[in-house]
Amino acid sequence: MYDGGKILVGIVIFVLFAAFPFYNNIGKVSAKPEPKLDTPVIQQLSEKKCVEPKDFMRAEHMQLLNNWRDFAIREGKRVYINSEGKEFKISLQNTCMNCHSNKKEFCDKCHNYAAVKPYCWTCHIEPKEKQL
Repeated sequence: MYDGGKILVGIVIFVLFAAFPFYNNIGKVSAKPEPKLDTPVIQQLSEKKCVEPKDFMRAEHMQLLNNWRDFAIREGKRVYINSEGKEFKISLQNTCMNCHSNKKEFCDKCHNYAAVKPYCWTCHIEPKEKQL
């Protein structure tokens, strides 16, 4: 084995590059974001409930929005009946963003943390937040 030293150096360099993401992030833990629910509309509600329970919305909100898109655009249905039998208008901007108007604090923090890029705003007009 005449090139054993070169092979060993190559393996060491490969392992260093392959392990770079792990040792580069040691000690850089970021806390899971908590969505801010302090918008004026939510504060004025007597019953602070979303269209579905909190745990469902955290896990399945994108599937719910995809279903809403299919119901509204493809099937022409504009009313959603939740698990409790309550009716809601199927509308991202008029139902969801009415209460969750703080897009940067509510949507963007979690989506950035999870490294996902939702495509909602390719069709919908992105809400402009008011400067305080």
